[in-house]
Amino acid sequence: MNTSPLRLGVLGSGKGSNFQAIASAIAEKRLHAEVRLVMSDLPDAGILDKARALGLPVAVLPQSKFRTKLEPEIESLAARMLEEADVELVVLAGYMRMIKAPLLDRFPNRIVNIHPSLLPAFPGLEAWRQACEAGVSEAGCTVHWVDSGMDSGEILAQARVPVLAGDTPASLHARIQVAEHALYPETLAGLASVLRP
Repeated sequence: MNTSPLRLGVLGSGKGSNFQAIASAIAEKRLHAEVRLVMSDLPDAGILDKARALGLPVAVLPQSKFRTKLEPEIESLAARMLEEADVELVVLAGYMRMIKAPLLDRFPNRIVNIHPSLLPAFPGLEAWRQACEAGVSEAGCTVHWVDSGMDSGEILAQARVPVLAGDTPASLHARIQVAEHALYPETLAGLASVLRP
């Protein structure tokens, strides 16, 4: 039995609430893993402040001229930094860019994401707003493997969140985030037992 922790690299573009949930699960020994690197495409992303406060290594990627992806050379740099940090599993936590060949090729079937909808429904941006506008009775979140498509990889786990009468996109999003913060660490713990038997 392999008793060493699963080595994670985390990519994020935002405040880092899912990263915080993962870090808390590690600290509370609910997730047998260690974060080897936290990386962002934005120098002022809150996730970097959270990582620094925990004493974790951080990296900021060079500025891209694109909004929804990175140039291949920048993504190659990201892959190289993750490899140099000896990362086994890449965890996307509010990372707002599509993952392309350089990372997919270097970490095949080793990149996971959490998306705020019950995929395949409502891929893409602001899925909670899409759910409200569609008038559905149920929303939620999905942990999935990352492939070259938009939120199209194999589904690993889902959590359901009812859409309540009077919900706004903001109120629904807040409840989905609560579900995300439980589901993501739990799913990663399951992956750790599979990837590191």
